[in-house]
Amino acid sequence: MPEPLRLLQVGAGGMGRAWLRTIAANPDVVLAGLVDLDVDVARAAADEHGFGDVPVAASLGELADRADAVIDVTVPLAHPKVSVDALLRGLPVLCEKPLAETVRECLQMVAASEVSGKLLMVSQSRRYFRAVAAFQRQLAELGPIGTLSCEFYKAPHFGGFRERMAEPLLVDMAIHQFDLSRKLIGSEPVSVYCESYNPSWSWFDGNAAASAIFRYADGTRFSFTGSWCAAGLETSWNGRWRASTPGGTATWDGDNGPVAELASGEALPAVMADEPQEIAGSLVEFVDAVRSSTIPQSEVHSNVVSIAMVEAAVLSANTGVPVRIADVIAAAYTEALATTQDAALHAALTAWPNPLKAVGLEP
Repeated sequence: MPEPLRLLQVGAGGMGRAWLRTIAANPDVVLAGLVDLDVDVARAAADEHGFGDVPVAASLGELADRADAVIDVTVPLAHPKVSVDALLRGLPVLCEKPLAETVRECLQMVAASEVSGKLLMVSQSRRYFRAVAAFQRQLAELGPIGTLSCEFYKAPHFGGFRERMAEPLLVDMAIHQFDLSRKLIGSEPVSVYCESYNPSWSWFDGNAAASAIFRYADGTRFSFTGSWCAAGLETSWNGRWRASTPGGTATWDGDNGPVAELASGEALPAVMADEPQEIAGSLVEFVDAVRSSTIPQSEVHSNVVSIAMVEAAVLSANTGVPVRIADVIAAAYTEALATTQDAALHAALTAWPNPLKAVGLEP
């Protein structure tokens, strides 16, 4: 048996504590250190989760030599700095979603992964539900998806920054559904038309509702309709999904096992396997990828496309016209070249013959 992977976790807030529980439950990893700007918070979180003998610090550099890899659970604004720092110290990184707040920053993080030769993976935890895997197995039997839809209706009262954002639903939530559509369809998005708005009874300052339709390279259409001001008969936090194929239809309510029916009217049972779920699934795949040098789901190059879907949807909502995903990435690449200060990262970006090929949008 290989030695457990020594993890340095950066971030000890609410999500950081969820990661501490996940690390404690996985025998293939050990916590080597916990970093937070507030050392007292880090110490309390470590002690609370049974890591009383684990050192804490206010900066990654203080404990980096104790670790084999880093879990970045900081706020999204800090992801580029923390993850790039870890990568350039020679440490592979598993970063909480979203990878960064802009596609420009994401591309700079891709460059850091290339310069360091180390893995940067994003924890898109909703890819790891057992029901999603069962849904995907049903779709593989039914045939290529023609239409995929997701309805998302919740009424959370978060308080704080989300209620002040210009596009809270699209920017803070829809990344989950947009990214999952890529996994289920198995193709890449080409363009999006989106409208966002704020219901008259909304307690959000910005647009808490939106409808978007994505066109995929294989011809599939993915539609997303959602609201964060939809009290009563709420959907799952995962949304409610429906896929139409030549062989029949499959649905998933976001919580329970998926349901599918063949065109003949015969039921297609869901096969639920005992697979690790949510962030536990992310951690298992990350450890396997580090040990085997394989490319996991949501490796940084690919995950850029999911961030670009969000940015394109917001741009479409603001301009009232369809937006091409490739145009968003090309514009972000130009910005990245103009703003990247680190010489090695700039050289890596400049070396790309085509940013669309770099992130897998073009062969």
